[in-house]
Amino acid sequence: MTEEQVRALALALPEVTEADHHGRPSFRLGTAVLATLWAPGILNVMVGESEARAAEGGAVSLLWWGKRLYGVQVDLTAADEALVADFLEEAWTRRAPARLRRQRP
Repeated sequence: MTEEQVRALALALPEVTEADHHGRPSFRLGTAVLATLWAPGILNVMVGESEARAAEGGAVSLLWWGKRLYGVQVDLTAADEALVADFLEEAWTRRAPARLRRQRP
């Protein structure tokens, strides 16, 4: 996947915006960071621990911040669109207020 494809998927989610995050593009719902294009070909996505551990392997590795598991790091050169879309949707669902979640099919 390309960064532009990731951007299109992320920004298609309700009320998601793009903003700078320490010099890197991030996708946010309000002030909450859902995902960050961390390095060329690398996407960090803030998903829950169970989702992260279940997906580990292949294009997906665990994203640690110190001793805390924050989500997953996706190698975009090895990931397909469905995988990235699922992670972005999961990150959005974790942070979306009830009013937005009710509007999603």
